[in-house]
This record gives sequence, C-alpha cells and structure tokens, in this order.
Amino acid sequence: MLLSLTALQTALEVGAIYSLVALALFISFSILNIADLSTDGCYTLGFAVGATVTLAGHPLLALPAAMAAGACSGFVTAFLQTRLGVESILAGIIVNTGLYTVNLAVMGWSSNLSIYGSDSLFSLAKGLIAADWWNKWHELIVLAVILLIVCVLVTAFFRTRLGLSIRATGDNADMVRASSINPAFTITVGLCLANSLTGLAGCLIGQLNKSCDINLGTGMVTVALASLVIGESLMGRGSIARRVFGVVLGAVLYRL
Repeated sequence: MLLSLTALQTALEVGAIYSLVALALFISFSILNIADLSTDGCYTLGFAVGATVTLAGHPLLALPAAMAAGACSGFVTAFLQTRLGVESILAGIIVNTGLYTVNLAVMGWSSNLSIYGSDSLFSLAKGLIAADWWNKWHELIVLAVILLIVCVLVTAFFRTRLGLSIRATGDNADMVRASSINPAFTITVGLCLANSLTGLAGCLIGQLNKSCDINLGTGMVTVALASLVIGESLMGRGSIARRVFGVVLGAVLYRL
C-alpha cells in the first residue's frame, strides 16, 4: 500500500491541526490582505503556553489560554501596523523575532518542554468511551470536532456586521473609513482572531505529541500558504463557507 492506515490517521490528525493555521492565514492574508509573518512564533507560543498550563494540571484550560496568548500576539502585530505605521511584513517579522524570547521565557528558559505523565485533552477523551474503535480513533475524532466547531464559528462570524466590516477592510480600507468604520479596529480584531487560531493549533500539536520544541513553529507560514493555494485552486473563490472548506481540504491534502 502507498499509505498505511496508521500513516493515513496521522496525516489526517496533523492535517486537521494544520487546517487551523491555514484558517488563520486565510483571515489575515486572503480576507485582510495582510502578510502576517508572525505565524511561526505564534504557533510556538500556543504550544508553549498550552504545555505550561497542562503541566499545571489544567489540560482543558490550556486551549483558551493558548488562544488568548495568540490573540495577544495578534494585537501587538496590529498595534505596530495601525498605530506606529509599520509595514505589515516588517511588523510580522518584529513580532516573530520577539516571540522567540517570549516563548523561551514561557518554557522556563528551556528549548524543550515535555508533558509526558500529565493528563491532556486526548487522554481525558480516551476514557469517555470504553471501546476499541474509540481508543484507536479518539484523537482524530476530537480534532475533527474541534475543527468543525471552529469552521462553523468562523463562517458564521464573517456573516455578521463586524465580520462583513473586516472583509470590506481587506477589499478597500478607504471605503470602509468613509463609511465611518475604523479600519484600525477591524484589522486588530481580524489579526487577534487569526492568531488565536494559530495559538490553538500550537496547543493541540503540543498535547498530541506530548512535547514541544522552541523551533517547532518554523515553516508554518509556508505550510499555511501552500494549503491556501491548494484549497483555492480546487474550490475557487466563492462563498465564505466554500472558501473555508477549501482551506481545510488544502491543508489535509498538503499533509497527505
């Protein structure tokens, strides 16, 4: 066989996590038209914060904590762009560089952090159902449920008034400003949302692998952009729901 069942399962699990990062780049790059290069550092920040909170005995709290940390990273990136006038690419590079030190500090100035022996989201889920199929597939099912919830929420959000304002900001910021909408606010909300998804992805990969490394986030921008290209090539640029599905499909196919 070209691909064993175990390899396929692993590819789908990691592909589901990559989908969250691809969705983050979809928000910043495709919708806001901002090249956010802080993704690598934010991904690492997510699993550093998530692993630290998990080691403290709160594996479920690690998810919102990682998302909050990612949102803070997005806020700093947006602040540099909207308030200090830094170009988006340079702002992402600055934040990504600064996050290296932040991530080391979060991890206790160690380049590696292991959560072996601690409960995780997946170990807690494993005990919910006493069945062989659940023990084998529970990780993929949990990730699929989380991804489905995120996709539904993102699709619903971009149909709200604030979501439409963010979409309009990426298309024409001057028109949005003329409509009495503050583009600095919509950019900030968009980047905070995008980076919170990146932080969530980092937390999930940390709990899945039971360890994290300071350089694990290297190259995530490339992965996410490749997923966007594959998804848009296959699904086109239709409705938000269609584009979100294309992003997820592209991430999974990229991993495969």
